[in-house]
Amino acid sequence: MTTITDIMRTSAVIPVLVIDDAATARPLAEALVAGGLKVLEVTLRTGAALEAIAEMKKVPGAIVGAGTVVNPEQFKQAVDAGAEFIVSPGLTERLAKPIIASGVPFLPGIANAADIMTGLDLGLTNFKFFPAEANGGLKALKALAAPFYQCSFCPTGGITEASAPEWLSFKPVLCVGGSWVTPKGATMAEVEAIARAASGLRA
Repeated sequence: MTTITDIMRTSAVIPVLVIDDAATARPLAEALVAGGLKVLEVTLRTGAALEAIAEMKKVPGAIVGAGTVVNPEQFKQAVDAGAEFIVSPGLTERLAKPIIASGVPFLPGIANAADIMTGLDLGLTNFKFFPAEANGGLKALKALAAPFYQCSFCPTGGITEASAPEWLSFKPVLCVGGSWVTPKGATMAEVEAIARAASGLRA
């Protein structure tokens, strides 16, 4: 099975997707993949999310995961819908243990040293730094990463096309999460163009 490290190294930017209408999911995935962004995070913030995951899975080359997973019940629903990886905004043992036991790639959210130490205790070394900008930005992550040299990160929250290159230039950052690649009202052609620019951001 693909590891979370492999997934994080696949694309410089992981689109964070909030999908209200499942009918838009497949065309959106096609545009993002065509633009070079193969790893797609569908957040479980809407009633259409699970169906959207199933639709996006039909797109060749797409690696589709579920984000905003906060409990084991949502984890099971996401996997049943076809999610290939799981992203959570935070880290609890109740959520982490069944995901780890399943072998499904897992990217839990962390905000401080205690969160990272909890993750390390569970055998995890890959984390989502969230909310990245509100938590002190790159300066804060550099301070956190120093004692946890074995860890890799995907900063998410407040990152833009303009700020992403600086984050990606920091070696422990394997990718960033971003919602800017799918602006409201954008056509699929525009999304593909934005995705192509995002896919080239890694230094």
